Amino acid sequence: MGIIAWIILGLLAGIIAKMLMPGKDPGGFIVTTLIGIVGAVLGGWLGKVIFGVDSVDGFFELSTWIAAIVGSLILLALYRLFARRR
Repeated sequence: MGIIAWIILGLLAGIIAKMLMPGKDPGGFIVTTLIGIVGAVLGGWLGKVIFGVDSVDGFFELSTWIAAIVGSLILLALYRLFARRR
């Protein structure tokens, strides 16, 4: 996937993660996008390490979206945890 596809995937995964974990976050649109992009990469890496599969096959593959959303949920939870401590 190209960089534009990663940004779009990350944006959408970040938005879906925020919808699945509602609550007040100390971040806006940019933070959501960054969490989504990094979460997509994290989800793909975790899928490869834990399950031994290439979970980031293509933009329209279900495994790509699941990996991106799960990674975004993990990062959003960590972000909330550390942002609350400040």
